[in-house]
Order: sequence, then structure tokens, then C-alpha cells
Amino acid sequence: MLKLYRALLSLPIISLRTGGTIGKTLQPLINPNNLKIEAWYCNSVFTKNTLLLPAEDIREISKIGVAVNDQDSLTEPDDLIRLKQVASIQFDPIGKSVITESGQKLGKVEDYAVDIDSMYIVNLYVARRSIKSFTNQPLTVNRLQIVEITDKKIIVKDIEVTQKLSASAPMPVNA
Repeated sequence: MLKLYRALLSLPIISLRTGGTIGKTLQPLINPNNLKIEAWYCNSVFTKNTLLLPAEDIREISKIGVAVNDQDSLTEPDDLIRLKQVASIQFDPIGKSVITESGQKLGKVEDYAVDIDSMYIVNLYVARRSIKSFTNQPLTVNRLQIVEITDKKIIVKDIEVTQKLSASAPMPVNA
């Protein structure tokens, strides 16, 4: 199931062991190489430090919150060695410019959809540049249309722009 990024912010983190709230989601930790949410930065009721909730420790995401086994799922960032490099990049697609391979500026990412089962970003929602926004709807860019991601921009295929950047392309199984 797809959920918008903004709908996943500030969700309560619920312990299945105790049935109580143990924290709250803050920001996702996104790997820019594959657009996967590797973990969530979160607050904990047990400490004032910002912790990480690895995506593989999430049992379910629902309307009431994020279900995990217990508070042991919330980890100090320094303890997750395999995520240190991704964390150091601090990648956030929101606000990144989206351009085509030929250099046509399409706009900036204003939101994205996440497959909550795999934690991959599936679609980027691009706010059109102000002049074009009066006549056109916001663009949806599927992850398969992305050619390159840099620190400042996301480059998409030219051919897809002529087809209105539809979201009809399926997400790869082993993405």
C-alpha cells in the first residue's frame, strides 16, 4: 500500500509487547542510491536523544501508528554502523529540482509516495514551475523514470516527459 510521506510524519510508535506508545516518527533516513527508507529518526519516551527505528523492525504501519515489537527496536544512531554512510548523506528529496536528461526544468519535489511494505519511494510528486502551474497539473514521476540523483537535482528520462510522466509503470520486484 502506498502512503504519502507527509502522512508518515509524527506517527506514534507503538510497542506490541506493552501496547503503549514508546515514541514518535520524525524524518526518514533515505538511501539515495535506491530510494529506500532504511530507518526513521524518532523520539522516544525513554530518552531525550533522537534515535533510529530501522525499517526492518517495523511490523506494521496503520492509521493509529507504527507497530514494533518493543522499545529495543529504537536504537542509538551510532550503534547502527551499516547506516552511518547513508546517514552522513542526509538525503531528502523534498525541494530537489527535477529536470529531464535534456535539461528541461520540470519543478521541485513537493511530496512522495512510499510503499509501506517495502519502504521504497515509488512516486515523486513534482510542483510545476510557477508559470506552467496555471495550465498544468502537478507531475507524478515514477521511480523507474529516474536516471540520476545528485545533491541538488533529480534527473528523469526525456521520453517520459512527453508522455506526461505517468505513474503507470510498475515498481520493480527487486528494486
